[in-house]
Amino acid sequence: MFDSVDRLLLGLATGVALGFLFQKGRVTKHEVIVGQLLLRDWTVAKIMLTAIVVGAIGVYAMFGAGWVGLHIKPAVIGGILAGGAIFGVGMALMGYCPGTCVAAAGEGRRDAMVGIAGLLFGALLYVAFYPAWQTVRNALGDWGKLTLPEWTGVSAWVWIAALAAGAIAAFVALERYEAKRRQTA
Repeated sequence: MFDSVDRLLLGLATGVALGFLFQKGRVTKHEVIVGQLLLRDWTVAKIMLTAIVVGAIGVYAMFGAGWVGLHIKPAVIGGILAGGAIFGVGMALMGYCPGTCVAAAGEGRRDAMVGIAGLLFGALLYVAFYPAWQTVRNALGDWGKLTLPEWTGVSAWVWIAALAAGAIAAFVALERYEAKRRQTA
């Protein structure tokens, strides 16, 4: 039923490291998240872009070495759209995403603790209405367990290189935008 103690400890260590990095990156601060939503502070976007690129490189390197398997979830369009909408509304209302909410609660922020209660209540509602939700979720179609490399026939490493190039271009553009904004402020 449970994973081995080694895997659980690895998960705990990874979670603590992620929380530490969130705290050091200042994304556990409500004002930083709201600043991102208001397009005034791009810290969150920079951290997320970095995490996506580093994660993609790490996952595909470990997959290539045979250390991990890929567990692709099906692209169920209704679920993606509904989940994105719920995530966005929750983030706009709370000023935290789920990960930063937990890290902020670890810092002792009471508003984040209320957010965790909301996360748990939302999970309870999801479980309670799961059978009915399946009909709605599946109404827009299921594209199956498809990745961009499979869909296009292009190597995952080409996609990762394009992702990294796009992230670098975004970083440069954001730095220029922020520098210009500081000069006019």
